[in-house]
Amino acid sequence: MRTASEPLKARRIYLLLKDKIASGELADGERLPGEFALAEEHNVSRVTIRQALDLLASEDLIQKKSGLGTFVHRPASKVRTILADVSNVFAHLIEMGRTTDVRLLSFDYVTPSDQIREALRLAPDERSQRSVRVRLVDGVPFSYLIANVPERIGRNYSREDLARMPLLELIERSGLTSASARQEISAVLSSPDVAEALDVDVGMPLVALRRTVYGKDGQPMEHLQALYRPDRYTLQMNLERTGDEGHRHWSPTAEVYRRERPRRRPPVRKVGKS
Repeated sequence: MRTASEPLKARRIYLLLKDKIASGELADGERLPGEFALAEEHNVSRVTIRQALDLLASEDLIQKKSGLGTFVHRPASKVRTILADVSNVFAHLIEMGRTTDVRLLSFDYVTPSDQIREALRLAPDERSQRSVRVRLVDGVPFSYLIANVPERIGRNYSREDLARMPLLELIERSGLTSASARQEISAVLSSPDVAEALDVDVGMPLVALRRTVYGKDGQPMEHLQALYRPDRYTLQMNLERTGDEGHRHWSPTAEVYRRERPRRRPPVRKVGKS
């Protein structure tokens, strides 16, 4: 008899197998165990396993071959994955803003929450400029960004400006200079509105980042809440061993962010007809 929990069990197994395929633990072309073996491994019915496999098949992550079994299929992705250098925040932020597309969902002047007010050190009657954006790479959304900036700073740019330029670049264009930042990284489950914007399932785990950017005078300039699709966004930090003998530890390197630029091709010489 089918129970109400079967779809939930099927989805859990689907997500487990999908993660193993994405991480490479299950290699492309590898044969999966049969339905009976998977059902025993996960302590569920074969019907539940069949539902999980159907979900994987609908995303072209497995292929069922008659008489041979079910095999992992990892189609070559045509969508780039964004690699973020955590140890070099500012160069990465502006560079990413220039090399990805943006969809501006909202642009308003609002009364901020107590948390935002405290982070930006706003006066009780001071508002913030709040924007919600989705960033895309190769047409696929990968980040959902909620940014708050003190109104006195936000008045220096327009909705149209933010729809075509990185926020940090707009702030610095007004004469301010970013000097430091504090950020926290965790994970959350996608809510319905975020899931729709990122084109993912409700409840999908997302990389969550909170960042406050400070100017040279130590005053907060921007507070960002960012949610990233883990299949399209990777965090990276380069480390080096530092310290005296017996007290050595890992520290972030001070590498300068570099973007590899394509080489210019020599001009093609046109040859006229003889």
